[in-house]
Amino acid sequence: MEEKEKEKKKQKQNKKQKHQHPNDQTSKPTSDVTFKPISEVKGLRFGGQFLVKSFTIRRARPLELLKVLSYPPTNRCSNNSKVPFPSTTAFLPTNFTILAHHALHTLTLGLGTKKSKVVVFVFESESMKLSVDRLWPAEIPLGDVNKKLIRGLNGCEMARFKFRKGCVTFYVYAVRRVGNLGFTSADDLRMILQSVVSLNDFLDHTAMLATPNQRSINYAPPMAMAMAH
Repeated sequence: MEEKEKEKKKQKQNKKQKHQHPNDQTSKPTSDVTFKPISEVKGLRFGGQFLVKSFTIRRARPLELLKVLSYPPTNRCSNNSKVPFPSTTAFLPTNFTILAHHALHTLTLGLGTKKSKVVVFVFESESMKLSVDRLWPAEIPLGDVNKKLIRGLNGCEMARFKFRKGCVTFYVYAVRRVGNLGFTSADDLRMILQSVVSLNDFLDHTAMLATPNQRSINYAPPMAMAMAH
């Protein structure tokens, strides 16, 4: 009887490890991150929501990423001329995508997903980011991200992190050249991961509905940010 109980406990523990929640994957330090060839790294997942693949995401401005991450005001800038995370490129849902998610959810009587995706790439250097930015489009359908952005980075390898935060799923990719050891942007990667983990679940898309030329994209006071999440 005791042996059977022990076996049952082991099976339960193995199941828990296999079905570990995506938000629990940052317990290990960034120095232990495992990089994989781009052909092996996991891309965006859509489940059975094929229509979502046609929804678009756009390249975010640096200040927009800080706003979405609720990055602490005291840490935003060590000096007035430099914005944090200079080697990072992020893509946010377009206004069309956010409204389309709501419409799909309504038309399907709740069967269509309201979850949007945010994709963040942390490159090993600012020069690498700039060279890739010149090749990547400013706006892209979600269904093309895996093929054109992730698989399209020849000569690179990545480490992938996924976080579910209410109606927004964050995908964070650390990118380095094949053959390079370590990750020179490890501090930025760590701060971004910690910021995402610390976020409250997004109940709606308020924080992302603002386009770059709207006043509401500016930093909001803490109370307003709390309401947005």
